[in-house]
Amino acid sequence: MSTLRLILGDQLTRDIAALDGLDPEHDIILMAEVHDETVYAPHHKQKITLIFSAMRHFAEELRAEGLRVDYVKLDDPGNSGSLTGEVARALARHGAERVVVTEPGEWRVLDMMRGWGAMLDAPVEIRDDDRFFCSRGRFARWAEGRKSYRMEFFYREMRRETGLLMDGDAPVGGQWNFDHDNRKSLPASLTPPQRARFAQDAITGEVMQLVAQRFPDNFGDLESFGWAVTREGALEALDYFIRACLPRYGDYQDAMKQGEPFLFHATLSPYLNCGLLTPREICIAAERAFKQDHAPLNAVEGFIRQILGWREYVRGIYWLRMPDYAQSNALDAHRALPWCYWSGETQMNCIAQVVAETRRNAYAHHIQRLMITGTFALIASLDPRQVEEWYLAVYADAYEWVELPNTHGMALFADGGLLASKPYAASGAYIDRMSDYCSGCAYDVRKKSGPGACPFNLLYWRFMIVNETRLARNPRMAMPYRTLAKMAPERRATILQEAENFLEALESGAEARGPGQTKLAL
Repeated sequence: MSTLRLILGDQLTRDIAALDGLDPEHDIILMAEVHDETVYAPHHKQKITLIFSAMRHFAEELRAEGLRVDYVKLDDPGNSGSLTGEVARALARHGAERVVVTEPGEWRVLDMMRGWGAMLDAPVEIRDDDRFFCSRGRFARWAEGRKSYRMEFFYREMRRETGLLMDGDAPVGGQWNFDHDNRKSLPASLTPPQRARFAQDAITGEVMQLVAQRFPDNFGDLESFGWAVTREGALEALDYFIRACLPRYGDYQDAMKQGEPFLFHATLSPYLNCGLLTPREICIAAERAFKQDHAPLNAVEGFIRQILGWREYVRGIYWLRMPDYAQSNALDAHRALPWCYWSGETQMNCIAQVVAETRRNAYAHHIQRLMITGTFALIASLDPRQVEEWYLAVYADAYEWVELPNTHGMALFADGGLLASKPYAASGAYIDRMSDYCSGCAYDVRKKSGPGACPFNLLYWRFMIVNETRLARNPRMAMPYRTLAKMAPERRATILQEAENFLEALESGAEARGPGQTKLAL
């Protein structure tokens, strides 16, 4: 009996569940580039290039093993444009009797696959994705009966179960979390390591040409593409991070610097999320660096927590709460996403810097995402769906299962505190402390209001005022609300008016021409 085994663009792992038990003589591996998967969000040109090139390289590696691969390119004649259509066409071409797939990373695709059996008149087996430390069922058992889900408690269970950074039943170093050691600003004298970009081969060049032709208006620079597109390249990137970056990753993981988009961050998430690397091998490599005295515990624990803790946790939240999770809007935020998120045209230097780097690299590190673009979206009350579409579109590592909980719950607090214990609202003081963005800004981070005041300062207090009834009882918000309680009504009214003037100028495009546009008469 022949089996059609479908491999998706984020499942480029040789031991993926769909290939388990493969019969090389009779089974066919199907891989397809389809229109529907390129347009459900306006993806960054580099993201499409990375996935398609990595898929094509992976197909060649499978063929080199003597396996039968049916690969459908985006511009092949007869390409139906959908996964459903390509599975149907492949079944007819090869006379296969059943379909085997690994569960996809997005709810909409799983919902589609569940209808294939009846539609295609063939049995369809959807296997668990065992590349993760925590299965969906395991997470559901952990979450059962809890009113809220806190990553720290989940993370400790994962440490115990995997044995990573454990000394018997106790955490290595005597504590679970070294986050308090990982909040240093970057010294001006410290130069981060330069990242090697990977050369484009003929396959990547062909894909880049295709992307340039088919997606000319998508966000992002294509010419600067330098991501690895093979497992060999991804392993090289992992080795470089462990050697050159991990020792200082912990200290400076919250820092930001103009002209330094990567600092000491791993930049491995695009490879991890498409399957060229696995979470287990990454965590083991980091733990080995600690055991060999190459990297300190605070760096290694902080890095492993991002993968074993946070990444597994947000995936669990996604599958536990979808599809309803995406519909919530706890803070009743409805303002349209401003054009500066796409253009970078704003006098706010922090936003301009992050958007420019995102356009150039299809990447920004987690503090830029959370505390710059994310915090601004939160305190400006931007519509969650529009913000989430932007995050899904612009980053090479963005897939809905990881993007949606991070944005919806962590950055925007749109789930009302299911994921995060408090909104990550911040004024310009945080940005000034953790970056050099403010020194080159047209706005004055020291000014709380009035002409030329930092918009983050205005919007922070506006956010506190408009959400007072929703957030004042949150114990982690007690300090700012005590301050707000002392604020005179006239002062509150001034803040609200100045913030509204700024947001209107931002929406109209007037803000991009200079901070003077925020100096409207009250």
